[in-house]
Formats: sequence, structure tokens, C-alpha cells
Amino acid sequence: MSYHYLLDLALILLSTKLLGMLTRRFQMPQVVGALLAGLILGPAVLDVLTETEFLSQLSELGVIVILFTAGMTTDLQELKNAGKSGFWVALCGVLVPLAMGTAFGWLAGKVGWLPDNTLLEDVFLGTILTATSVSITVETLKELGRLDTKVGGTILAAALIDDVLGLIALTVVSSLAGQGVNLILVLVKIALFLVFAVVAALLARKFFQWMIGQADGKNLRRYPVLAFVLCLLMAYCAEEFFGVADIIGAFVAGLVIASTPKAKYIEVKFTTLSYLLLTPIFFAGIGIKVEIPELNGGLLSFSLLLLAVAILSKVIGCGLGARMCGFHREECLQVGAGMACRGEVALIVANRGLSMGVLSQTLMTPVIITVVGCAILTPIMLKLVFRGEAAPALRENGLGDRYREAEQLDYVSEQLLQQNRNMMKKNKPDT
Repeated sequence: MSYHYLLDLALILLSTKLLGMLTRRFQMPQVVGALLAGLILGPAVLDVLTETEFLSQLSELGVIVILFTAGMTTDLQELKNAGKSGFWVALCGVLVPLAMGTAFGWLAGKVGWLPDNTLLEDVFLGTILTATSVSITVETLKELGRLDTKVGGTILAAALIDDVLGLIALTVVSSLAGQGVNLILVLVKIALFLVFAVVAALLARKFFQWMIGQADGKNLRRYPVLAFVLCLLMAYCAEEFFGVADIIGAFVAGLVIASTPKAKYIEVKFTTLSYLLLTPIFFAGIGIKVEIPELNGGLLSFSLLLLAVAILSKVIGCGLGARMCGFHREECLQVGAGMACRGEVALIVANRGLSMGVLSQTLMTPVIITVVGCAILTPIMLKLVFRGEAAPALRENGLGDRYREAEQLDYVSEQLLQQNRNMMKKNKPDT
């Protein structure tokens, strides 16, 4: 038995953390650092790491946990309270990028940049562009003092709904990827999965409530274990019985856990597991798959144009949704710029298409360039569209408070542990 995988894991975790810290200093998400780590250590540059079955399986488990955690952090009540503006901005911010991305893929095939591409590959490319990542936007809006404004609240609400709509689009598109697929049968399977998900959610919620009542506040560690079991079972059933992506099943399981009284405790435990091991491996694994030597002139042009389409489609789509809700022209531009960033979900969708054989390996490089480019350009665009504007009156924003709560959680935990240590030292008898 070879133990080389231990060295691979050590290299991935160390490099992703170091580069993640570096990219964060430049106001970019640590996801970008993890991608660069895989790119540098992989066959594209140093060729120190190669994709193995072990790393592939860990990566798949990683993306399942990422979506499970995303489901746990999705507050259905907040979705209901998001209002008309959040819904229309999210809907237009999904439909317009889907249409523009699909059209761009078709045009690239005609020009010769994507030879032998299919309509399904073009639609998958559009699906990648539907995703929004607001982590950078949140930090920039906080810096500008705009997080608790009308525009900031709309961006946060729309991003929440955007993720759900994007996963629905992924469900439909990925279900069509099989050979000789019947559209009616696909829709029936999706409908059956929704019924299954609702029944499973009701049963799981009742079971958790019963178990919490029996435990009487003790044996808390059983909750994360059983939550993970539910996640894995939902992911397996979605893929095996309904032809729906396993990550969709994991996301639904997360929504179920979010409705239980122990949701926050379970979320904290899974956040640690995710960022300690699985998330770095997943994003580094995407970087390892990239083949830079194949980035010729045509593909480079395609990559830069894809980046332009990614930004313009969100600015146009989300700006249109904001305009429909009565926003002024400047506010529409601000909302569109805030929704332009891409991140984890875009990479997850791209990796899903690659594993299914829908996307070609060549397309991974343009997708990564798009994600990194959006991460760099979004803060710049936001500062430009808010330039010279007086700081408006702040308003109550529940979604903004949720982002601050997540940010402060580690700090509060460390303070409590330090107070406990100080108390134990004080109460320790002298010897």
C-alpha cells in the first residue's frame, strides 16, 4: 500500500492556505488561492500533483459538503421576505446570463473556437454564468458603507434566490445529459424527486425534534453525525433513483437541517470539516485539471470574451430586474455590478459538467479565468459606480446582520475559550 496520498494532502492543504491568505490580502476570495494552488502544483506548471481516484472521490465528497452547508445557511424565511425586488433581480440575473452564455457558446462553435460543441454544452456554459458569489461584494459594500442600504439589501436577497434558481437550472440541464433522454420523463423524475424531498424533509424534521426531546440537552455530537447521514442518503437517492445531481440532494438535506432547532450547532461543525479538508481539496482539484498548454490564441480570445459576457450578462440582467422594481438608473447599475462576481457555484457547475462528459476539458481554463477575472473586477466596478455618491441613510437589513454573525462567530468562540482558560487558571489550587 502506498502512502503517497498523505504527502499529496499535506501539499494541497499547505499550498491552498498560503495562497488563500495571499489572495485575501488583495481582496479576493480564498477560493482563488485554492485554484491557483492546484494550478501551480498540477500538470499545468510544476507537475507535482496529478489527479488520482482518491483525490477525485474526496473532491466529490467535498462538493457534497459544500452544497450541504449552503443549504444549512439558506434561510427559507429570508427567501420569503426577500420581496419583489430580490426575486426579479435574481430571476433576470439567471435568465439573461443563461441566454447570453448559451448564445455565446453557439457563436463560438460557429467561429471555430469550440469545435464539435453541442447545444447541451452551450446550455451548460450558460448555466455556469447564472451563478453569483457575493462574498467579495459584501466586503466591498461594507468598506463603502453601503451594505445596509436599499441596493445592498437587494443584492443580498437576490444572491440568496439566485443560488436556488441556479441549482434548479443545473438540475434540469444535467438531467438532460444522458443518451436518448426524454424531456417529459426528465420532468417527471424531477417532480418525483421534489415529492420525495418534501416527504423526507417532514420525516427527518420530526425525527430530529423527537431526538432533541429525548436527549434533554446532552450528547450533542449525535446531531452532526445524523445530519451527515441524511446528507449522504439524500445525495445518493437523488443521483441513483431520480437522475438528479447528488449535490442537489445534499442541498435539500441542508435545507431540512436548517429548519431544525440544532441547525446552527450542526452548521458550525460542518463548516470546520469543510474548510479544514474537503473544500481545499475540491478547489485545488479543479486547478489540477487545467491544461494551460492548450490555451492557444483562439481559446485565449474565447476566455476573455467569456469574461466580458459573464460581467455584462449580470449587469444587464440584474439591472433590468432592478429597473422593473422602480430603481433609478444608477441604482440598477450598482445592483448589476454587485451581482457580477462568480465563485464556488460556477466552479461546481463546471466541474459537474466535466464529470458528466458534457463540458470538454478545454473549457475549464476559460471558466477559471472568468471566475478569477470577476473576482478582481467586481470590487473595482463597485467603487466606480458608487464614486462621488453621498452615503445614504442606513436601514435595517436582516441579511446583512446574518453575514456579520457568520463573520463574528470564530472571534466570539475564541473569546469564550480564552475566558474559560483564564477561569480555570484562577480556580486551580496552588501546589
